[in-house]
Amino acid sequence: MVFSYYHRLSARARKIYDRSNRIEALPLAPGMIPHEAVIALRNALASESRPAVEASAQALAQLLTESFGTPPVRVRVLDRRPSNSYGELHGLYEVEHVQARPLITLWMRTVQRRQVVAFKTFLRTLLHEVVHHLDYEMLKLEDSLHTEGFYKRESSLLHQLIDEDEPRERSTGSPRRRSLRPAESGPPPTTGK
Repeated sequence: MVFSYYHRLSARARKIYDRSNRIEALPLAPGMIPHEAVIALRNALASESRPAVEASAQALAQLLTESFGTPPVRVRVLDRRPSNSYGELHGLYEVEHVQARPLITLWMRTVQRRQVVAFKTFLRTLLHEVVHHLDYEMLKLEDSLHTEGFYKRESSLLHQLIDEDEPRERSTGSPRRRSLRPAESGPPPTTGK
């Protein structure tokens, strides 16, 4: 299956899309599942402390990048989500400079009600941005496109990190710059290098 924007891609971008779409899982090595880091992130969100959430999200991202053998990524957590014509922005992956560490930016409060984001929504957003990082650094994709395979990789990480019997929450929702947007807005246009 391909998303509708596939037909608007260049031949080069379609090759990247097809390769991304074929990779459906990112299995963690046995014993490498960071349950304590996930619990720490849940507790930090419950505390509503932005510095605690940032430190916990950074620790989890660090454990994931180490387990996949990729360079580290920096995580920054800001307070209230910005909004645009797509809706609320949940997360962003950026490579600032060639020599700088890639940056994941997450927001911990909703725009309208200024409530702390639900744990699974926040965790899924963090994993979404980590998958962009892994696409570039581990899978060596030239671009990290929102493909069905991309979303399956994101889900494979989520299912390894949380118990399956927990009720699910509903999410709403330049080169090498991607954001998680609400599903009804569709995937972002691709960018070339």
